[in-house]
Amino acid sequence: MDIMRPYLLFLGDVPDSLAAKTALGIVDWRPEWCLGQLRLPGCKADAGIPDMSVAEARAAGVRTMIVGAVNAGGVLPDHWVASIVEAINAGFDIASGLHSRLSDNPSIRAAAEHKGVHLHDVRHSHERFATGKGTKRPGLRLLTVGTDCSVGKKYTTLALERGMRAAGFDADFRATGQTGVFISGRGVAIDAVVADFISGAVEWLSPAAAPGHWDLIEGQGSLFHPSFAGVSLGLLHGAQPDAFVVCHEPTRTKMRGVAHPLPSIQEVIDLTIACGRLTNPAIACVGIAINTSALSDAEASALLASTTETFGLPTVDPIRSGVGPIVDHIAVIFPPTTDA
Repeated sequence: MDIMRPYLLFLGDVPDSLAAKTALGIVDWRPEWCLGQLRLPGCKADAGIPDMSVAEARAAGVRTMIVGAVNAGGVLPDHWVASIVEAINAGFDIASGLHSRLSDNPSIRAAAEHKGVHLHDVRHSHERFATGKGTKRPGLRLLTVGTDCSVGKKYTTLALERGMRAAGFDADFRATGQTGVFISGRGVAIDAVVADFISGAVEWLSPAAAPGHWDLIEGQGSLFHPSFAGVSLGLLHGAQPDAFVVCHEPTRTKMRGVAHPLPSIQEVIDLTIACGRLTNPAIACVGIAINTSALSDAEASALLASTTETFGLPTVDPIRSGVGPIVDHIAVIFPPTTDA
């Protein structure tokens, strides 16, 4: 997909920041691409960039409006259609990470055909994937896994790419969700792949590589989440990770969207190793990433220190404290190659 920049980010009327994580993620990692946001009345999220009408965005030079909001099931609400059609009539391409295809809506399809603009559904790949084979392939891989959904797996993976490259590693972020695809320019929205082909899609995304090359694979869901464990397991088997990092949000008591309690970090480590050994018997946990945004500085520092002591693994907040300790730990176990 060739998604034209710069962007106007459409947040709709989402109820919280997590529901706008696509837009917020793009702003965090590609702020230079984002000129403004368009919010409907009642929107409870804010990407921290100027609010713009479609007319203002057109005058500012916007080329594409990104549907930067998500919801359960990835459906396109009927009351968002008018804003999307208005943007199309202004000449904008539209890009969406929802499960619903933009062209399935008659009003959007007709407007796009009339104006000759492009509709990008990043969750729907045109690639045909094989089933996973589980055969060991050259190169090194790291996967982020979670105690729940939306706990920082994407941010941790992106931070690790930046930190590992700075430390001399040959490392690339591999996107498995719609926001990551917008940020990196390539990838596969794994939750839209037919179940039989999930592991094969991840094998395609992180193919055989040079012995010292790292593919840093964005995790999805949680092996413990009753809604999304199937996606997480297929991703784990296809990634065939040599290393994994557990991501956690410490203030939650229940998993997002369901009544099930959060698993412990140790339970996630144990189950990830037990399941991951199917395709990589040497799989190992190399660190823990905790989202401490809801904690004070003192609380965050104490939690990171106590978790490090409990597990004997470097524990960081990728945004607050950086991923340096995890990168250092990886460098001890897997030193960067001289030709990286």
